[in-house]
Amino acid sequence: MANIITYNKLRKIKDRIVSGWVKTMVGLVLLLPVVIAVSLVSKSWLILGHSGLSELLFSSVWRPLAGEFGFWPFIISSVWVTFLGLIFTAPICLLSAIYLTQYGSKRLLGMMQPVIDILAGIPSVIYGVWGILLIVPAVGRFLAPLFGIETSGFSILAGGFVLAVMLIPFILNILIEIFRTVPRDLFEASLSLGASKWHTIKHVLLGKTFPGIISAFGLGLSRAFGETIAVLMVVGNVVAIPKTIFDPGYPLPALIANNYGEMLSIPMFDSALMFAALLLMVIVILFNVFSRWAIIHFERKQ
Repeated sequence: MANIITYNKLRKIKDRIVSGWVKTMVGLVLLLPVVIAVSLVSKSWLILGHSGLSELLFSSVWRPLAGEFGFWPFIISSVWVTFLGLIFTAPICLLSAIYLTQYGSKRLLGMMQPVIDILAGIPSVIYGVWGILLIVPAVGRFLAPLFGIETSGFSILAGGFVLAVMLIPFILNILIEIFRTVPRDLFEASLSLGASKWHTIKHVLLGKTFPGIISAFGLGLSRAFGETIAVLMVVGNVVAIPKTIFDPGYPLPALIANNYGEMLSIPMFDSALMFAALLLMVIVILFNVFSRWAIIHFERKQ
């Protein structure tokens, strides 16, 4: 009897230790974004005191040595490149995931999984070099002349193409896993009622997984905003508001990557770059909140 009581006490102690350890780790994960945000705000305080928030966000004048920091061109470039990349990659990923899970054989899916993983593991600098060798000349020599535009090829469009290729394995993997979670019984029930296969895919598969599809594209959008090296290499890095997709741009991640190391000795410039990082973080959080709201909305509607 005494042994049983001792064993129960030891088990409760172990459970409390494990429970406390798990709660601590969860707390650290929840605390990490707050710590990052507080650090960025503290480092950005110098420039926030120097210029008003509206001036920083909506001014297009970027003359750091004169104390003028307008982030509007960088914000617009980031939004253009990101959404252009998502527009290119969304139909490719969605239709590929449907084909691989619903029409293709298991052997084809098994062959594609390692290919997708290899594409996801390629360093972004290689995508950037590939963009310089192929995408930039294609945009400058073939696509732009079709619209009567002369450009070097380093443009928002080139950045969107490279970003789309980088996002394909990330979003495609998520969509494949989402589609594979749909019970086979739903397909068989729909087909037994006389629905065609495409009708079943359209109304059963996509209808059932629509919140997951939104989540996949939302995660892809958040990741796209933070991509740096590959986009930096092909987008042109010109501080100006792009008027068309053939104009060069300068996204926020490229601004930070290009200038941070050599501008640490200038406090105001250093603070401006920290504000750019804070701005990028806020934009990503807003898109995540919006995608989460959309997921909850459609789940309730279903």
